[in-house]
Amino acid sequence: MRYDDFRRSENVEDRRGGGGGGRIPGGPAGLGIGGMIVIGLISYMTGINPAILIGGYDAVTGGGQGQVQQQQQQGQQGRPGDQMGDFVAAVLGSTEDAWTKIFQEAGRRYEAPGLVMFSRATRSGCGAAQSAMGPFYCPTDRKVYLDTAFFQELTTRFRGCTGEAQACQFSYAYVVAHEIGHHVQNLMGLLDRVHQAQQSAGSESQSNALQVRVELQADCFAGVWAFHTQQRARFIDENDVRAAMQTAAAIGDDMLQKRSQGYVVPDSFTHGSSEQRQRWFMTGLRSGQISACNTFQAQQL
Repeated sequence: MRYDDFRRSENVEDRRGGGGGGRIPGGPAGLGIGGMIVIGLISYMTGINPAILIGGYDAVTGGGQGQVQQQQQQGQQGRPGDQMGDFVAAVLGSTEDAWTKIFQEAGRRYEAPGLVMFSRATRSGCGAAQSAMGPFYCPTDRKVYLDTAFFQELTTRFRGCTGEAQACQFSYAYVVAHEIGHHVQNLMGLLDRVHQAQQSAGSESQSNALQVRVELQADCFAGVWAFHTQQRARFIDENDVRAAMQTAAAIGDDMLQKRSQGYVVPDSFTHGSSEQRQRWFMTGLRSGQISACNTFQAQQL
């Protein structure tokens, strides 16, 4: 992945402290996203934490105030100076440029989100944000929360990417772009409608099924971002796409459940299977069209 020419976003708030996040990690890897039936697996989610959509992380955990208070609440605004911070600012800037253009072509104005980089724990508009939660988007304050140590988890624990640091960069960018996909959904009013539908759902499995469609659409929107950025900058090649597909496969609910408990419970899926996540990302990457990402109308996910 080549990102030297990307515009660096100023919408980054660095709450990491103590020298930032250092270098971009490489090596063998992996990532986790859990089903709602296993609270421990929820800790490794990418995408919107289902606890946030159904009432807030604090309602599930009791707050976690002690650890959160250890984290500085206001950080430095603007482009971070370390390598990891620069990478995140570059990816965020590329999403802003791509989605601004896409929205303009649709006669709308794109409102860029913020991105908070933190270490261990901080506060979000949706309650406590902790490293164990993985990256997530908070629709209340329109910010993405990211402990960049998560990328090390991606490359060392869950085998979500293998190879040198540079080989995994597009996998990391895919994770960020997925969260921005949730922001796009928020701007479109989709998250509110899904939240209302989840509240009136007749069962947990029905609520989970709605969440799967949310997450797969965010994967597709990440592909749309990559398509438009590629048209402008030619920043990825086939190896980068394969790395992202490896990540998408590693974070499928079926793969995570097999790894954690040895069997699969489809009714508990909240993000989709490995095959679904790969396919919807590629749908966005190949088409570049928001209309191709309508997972809510799709007969087959």
